[in-house]
Amino acid sequence: MERRSFITKAAAGIAVSALAAPAIAQGNPTIHWRLASSFPKSLDTIFGVTEIFSKRVAQLTDGKFQIRCFPGGEIVPALQVMDAVQAGTVEMGHSASYYYFGKDPTFAFDCAVPFGLTARQQTAWFDQGGGRELLREFFQEYGIINFLGGNTGSQMGGWFRKEVHTPDDLSGLKMRVGGFAGRVMQRLGVVPQQIAGGDIYPALEKGTIDAAEWIGPYDDEKLGFNKVAPYYYTPGWWEAGAQLSFYVGIKEWEKLPKLYQHALEVATYEAHITMQAMYDARNPQALARLLKNGAKMRSYSKSIMDACHKSATEVMNEEASKNAKFKKIMEPWKRFRQDQNQWYSVAEAPIQNYLISRK
Repeated sequence: MERRSFITKAAAGIAVSALAAPAIAQGNPTIHWRLASSFPKSLDTIFGVTEIFSKRVAQLTDGKFQIRCFPGGEIVPALQVMDAVQAGTVEMGHSASYYYFGKDPTFAFDCAVPFGLTARQQTAWFDQGGGRELLREFFQEYGIINFLGGNTGSQMGGWFRKEVHTPDDLSGLKMRVGGFAGRVMQRLGVVPQQIAGGDIYPALEKGTIDAAEWIGPYDDEKLGFNKVAPYYYTPGWWEAGAQLSFYVGIKEWEKLPKLYQHALEVATYEAHITMQAMYDARNPQALARLLKNGAKMRSYSKSIMDACHKSATEVMNEEASKNAKFKKIMEPWKRFRQDQNQWYSVAEAPIQNYLISRK
């Protein structure tokens, strides 16, 4: 599928909405799709954005293209959304691609890699830096086309039942941590657990796990983690900008009229931007409430950060040495990250650091 700029997509959306209803009704069929999400309905950010997306598609097609959204567990288990799209059980899905790290670690590049890109950098890499082409070539093997599906921004470093000060404190710790980060932390003695969002609280409450990372203050507050694990760590070095994705089965995509394809693609961009704005607007107030209600903010020590960075570098290099698909994406991705970090160091970081110092 040829690459289009966002402006072209937006223009296509405007053109669609400008069409007279009778013309749409006469020229295109009524289509009903199902979208399976990996996230619970209680999260009006991640799950909510799928409903925003589906409403926008309906608007752009005069109600002819209807997509019904189902939260994690209603049609398929939360961590099997990609499998459901691949199998044709549903036409579409919304998930975090690093959930499928076990199939191939290359999936992590579609979401977040430890010590990776921020939200804006991830979007820039996907849309303008060659990421779309590389990832779609990879996803094609699974019969799926991936689209931007939102970004949570920089995430927090998780909730802990007790404090951790040195890498030794991580040894034996049972922690809910997804994808690539789990393998990285495993080298430091952590026992990683892959648990869907809706199941994290009871696992923490029962002591089945000792710690859990999820997203950030707004969603973490909703799930009540501060009630069972008081220590709230920063930064979430494994998810500097975790990108969510919409999955569409290639066979179903090819059946769509071009008008509907344009509408779907425009709506994914709008949903992507909306999610990032939601988190940026809501996280500060949520963090203030959490701290007021007893959450204890902590920062990972330099020794822990250094140990994690060393482990992440080793894991990535080892994976690249045995996985050609991973290496094919990692090498240009690393160059893009280096260029971005150099640019941010002379542009945004100085003014941001100055303003932070001014309180």
